Amino acid sequence: MRETSFSELRSKTRRYFDLVEAGETVRVLRKGQPIAEIRPIQPGRPSWKRRAAKPLTTDGATVSDLILAWRDA
Repeated sequence: MRETSFSELRSKTRRYFDLVEAGETVRVLRKGQPIAEIRPIQPGRPSWKRRAAKPLTTDGATVSDLILAWRDA
């Protein structure tokens, strides 16, 4: 596990995120005390970028159709 100070992380963010992307965990220290760990996402685990959005539905109708019907009423 790599360790870095908060100020070094800010100045070399790309370098540390490249390490995380390569599978390493980075521990962030502030005043010598650990405050965070940046870990790679486990394969197969959903992420906000990888997750496919499902359309919202209610009683078989899409939310958009319900809104349009409500506006016409």
